[in-house]
Amino acid sequence: MLSIEYGKSHAFCDGVTRRRFLQIGCAAGLSLDRLLRLEATAAAPARDRSVVMVYLPGGPTQFETFDPKPNAAVDIRGSFGPISTSVPGESFCEMLPLLSAQADRFSVVRTLVGMQNRHESFQCYTGRPGGHPADNEPAGGWPSLGCVVSKLQGPGTNGMVPYIDAAPKMGHRPYNNYGYHDPAGKRSWPGFTGPEHVSFAIEGEGKADLVLNGIDADRLDVRRSLLDQITRVQSRTTGLQRDEFVDQAFGILTSSQLAEAMDVEREPQSVRELYGPDRKTDPSFGGAPQSPMRFLLARRLVEAGVRCVTLAFGAWDWHANREGTIEYLSRKYLPVFDHTLSVFLNDLHERGLLETTSVVVLGEFGRTPRINAKGGRDHWPNTQSILLAGGGIQGGRVIGTTDKTGGVPVDRPVHIQEVFATLYRNLGIDVNQTKIEDMNGRPRYLVENNRQPIAELY
Repeated sequence: MLSIEYGKSHAFCDGVTRRRFLQIGCAAGLSLDRLLRLEATAAAPARDRSVVMVYLPGGPTQFETFDPKPNAAVDIRGSFGPISTSVPGESFCEMLPLLSAQADRFSVVRTLVGMQNRHESFQCYTGRPGGHPADNEPAGGWPSLGCVVSKLQGPGTNGMVPYIDAAPKMGHRPYNNYGYHDPAGKRSWPGFTGPEHVSFAIEGEGKADLVLNGIDADRLDVRRSLLDQITRVQSRTTGLQRDEFVDQAFGILTSSQLAEAMDVEREPQSVRELYGPDRKTDPSFGGAPQSPMRFLLARRLVEAGVRCVTLAFGAWDWHANREGTIEYLSRKYLPVFDHTLSVFLNDLHERGLLETTSVVVLGEFGRTPRINAKGGRDHWPNTQSILLAGGGIQGGRVIGTTDKTGGVPVDRPVHIQEVFATLYRNLGIDVNQTKIEDMNGRPRYLVENNRQPIAELY
């Protein structure tokens, strides 16, 4: 495929009018020339740092994971007891023995607030509500953390794509990382950082694009020659010249660096077996499979220089109106979650990547203290437990305490934007100084209300 437009311009959110260049066989690849321009002009702070955002679609239960309440009534505490962790005096649910054994490697926030009762990934990836009038969202929508990182820091190591969404396509549309909302509202896409900075989504056509749609290097050279001829004609009529960034983009395409990073089959079989096989979740949830291979992919991507990787894992909307009770669902799905996340954190640690890679694991909200009549737990945005690790975060910390029913914080509520301030800090971005102009030219801080990184994690 080859398409060229003459005499037209496209205005991006930064106010700069740029000529649409061309699409040639690999749309994702040739957009790299714009990414390479950003790399050349950015200040490039902390280029070796990255973040992996693990989204748990549906909203996981805090009681059956990181905040058990063994002394509460049975219809609150549920079917499982606590288990001691490697952190003295702290316990998790007995369904997480592997994570409990390495609790000194990560920290848990038990009192997260600031989330809405909405089944959508948007608030997890942006730290803000959007899509509805009361949200006061700017034109274009709030950008995700990965969009902001792409805008401020540009491509990763060796021109690597800065932001990749490694999540699968999910049946419930707002779970996907495309700015859709629940309940339906105005789509928040692509965010005021503009289309240049949205994630490269590997699901679907993206991965095929990276192998040049079946063409080999010789055919790419022919297309490069054709581009040279077109550029000479265009330069005579418009005065515009092809520049070094397009040539660098061709180089990245032919090096196959990103395609190789995405090929988990290159990992030794012993490593793939350690992560374990993918497991389906009930399709009625509209969520993601439990896919350890996507965690392995995330590790390979940050190792290759990607700055931000997002992925989705499992289906957590455990009302007991689908598939079974919360006891049944916990026994079926929590061991896989426990195994996969513990292997991933250990893998990052053993490879020396955990020092520079921040990991956050969260859902849209928590679950109700009281188990409902069907044996499940309903939506509960008043608090949830999340996991944070790496990038400078100290392990073994438990932040905040909920009341005896696990329903509300009794001390140290942690706002979601404090979590984002923490991630920005780990990436080398100062939330007190950094602003990005929205589509109306208004400077926007990365977080609101002077939210700061979570001091207890350092």
